[in-house]
Amino acid sequence: MRIVLYDTTLRDGTQGEGIAFSARDKLRVARMLDELGVAYIEGGWPGSNPKDMEFFRQAANLSLNHAVITAFGSTRRADTSVEQDAQIRTLLEANTRAVAIFGKTWDLHVTRVLNTTLAENLRMIRDSVTHLLAHGREVIYDAEHFFDGYKADRDYALQTLRVAVESGASWVVLCDTNGGTLPWEVEQIVADVRDSLAGVPLGIHTHNDSECGVANTLMAIRAGCTQVQGTINGYGERCGNANLASIIPDLQLKMGYRCLSDEQLRRLTDVARTVSELANLTPEPHQPFVGRSAFAHKGGAHVNATVKLEEAYQHIDPAKVGNQRRVVVSELAGKDNIAVKRLELGLDGIGRAEEREVLRRIKELEHRGYQFESAEGSLELMLRRIHPDYQRPFELVDFWVLVRPHPDSANGGMAAEATVKVRVGDQMMHTAADGNGPVNALDAAMRKALVPFFPVLADVRLVDYKVRILDGDTGTAATTRVLIDTACNGRSWTTVGSSTNIIEASWQALADSLEYALLVSSQPEQAAAEPEQAGAAG
Repeated sequence: MRIVLYDTTLRDGTQGEGIAFSARDKLRVARMLDELGVAYIEGGWPGSNPKDMEFFRQAANLSLNHAVITAFGSTRRADTSVEQDAQIRTLLEANTRAVAIFGKTWDLHVTRVLNTTLAENLRMIRDSVTHLLAHGREVIYDAEHFFDGYKADRDYALQTLRVAVESGASWVVLCDTNGGTLPWEVEQIVADVRDSLAGVPLGIHTHNDSECGVANTLMAIRAGCTQVQGTINGYGERCGNANLASIIPDLQLKMGYRCLSDEQLRRLTDVARTVSELANLTPEPHQPFVGRSAFAHKGGAHVNATVKLEEAYQHIDPAKVGNQRRVVVSELAGKDNIAVKRLELGLDGIGRAEEREVLRRIKELEHRGYQFESAEGSLELMLRRIHPDYQRPFELVDFWVLVRPHPDSANGGMAAEATVKVRVGDQMMHTAADGNGPVNALDAAMRKALVPFFPVLADVRLVDYKVRILDGDTGTAATTRVLIDTACNGRSWTTVGSSTNIIEASWQALADSLEYALLVSSQPEQAAAEPEQAGAAG
């Protein structure tokens, strides 16, 4: 059986706190969802804001292969003719082939939120569906608060659905709007609706307030729903909506339903991560199926087994959803973690004795506050440094940092100055530089010394700097861990340092970040080159 996918990331997803897309972003997401194979894309609520109207204007020019752009709104207002209702008019002005409208199912909402009668609510549903249908729109009816309404008054809740169907709605979608229904309740209620409305196409729309959004959706499909509404990454109001990035592979790989082609399913991870980036959110690493850690193996026993048989500790082949297995190296690692990582890097010439030494070193350093599972740049350097053919491009000899009141600041600001000694080949470079802080000054001084030898370092950017206090009970004597994220020419990496001195920890992570830049750059031969002007350093 094929399940119809209805994505509401661009409408319900944007109601999540801290989530916003520009009109351009929404168009890009729509194109990705179409390529993924989604049947309906809910683009927004016309008339609610200028951005949504701009999206619908531009979306009319999209050449989509699968998806139908859908406008979202509500039934007409109480005691207002449908022809005069401004919100209904904007739905038509969005000029979409399909329209989703929500209506009230729960008598509490009808009488105490809308302040109208149960009979008028039924007329509102009928008038809105028939009016939109008469204007050539496909109408998808969302029964808001259906499960709460069903529990309060089953007969009235079912009556609202019958009115929508009799008026011409192509789908009736059962909504767990408050997200408080539990999976066994969903299954029982959907089964009753299926039997009461025989032959009516049913959809499911759940929220995650009880952490059951995905489970409730799967139970609804088991009970007879054939349309799934949700959002990429589960974005949405309060605790979010049902997460399509989990629902789709659960349905297709676990339950035997068909949602996408195999090729489309392999795009899922890329879509989930791109939507996160467009929403200006860091992709959740521990998200099932599509997270960076979804198929990461850290414990030595796990890695040992997975190397022999991947399914030993993986519930699916990650490639099916466009993800990949990762081996994480930490103090919990075993020798197989190191061996797998060495093979990933293509490092020959390292034997078991060297691997054991690296493992010993990692455990020792993590005991001192380092963390290599989130700093794979530093980890790779450690493996490469033990290789007999690896030559470090530079050697850090010494540094000092001075922080003092800024002489030109009227507000008592601080200035930082760093001096470093770096050896490149047989040359000692002794440089100094100012910065807006001690780490920035160190970075500037190191680049001043190294760029004449390695011009590629001029393009290296430090994009993030994280500090964590590891033993706060020791106060200002606490051990500090520093993680530095660096990027250059489309690649990015993370390096780590740890010390009771935050400047020393920063120096360690910074030096690794620059050495790793040289490792991955397209100009490795410059490590042995003479500087363009190798005179006295400033």
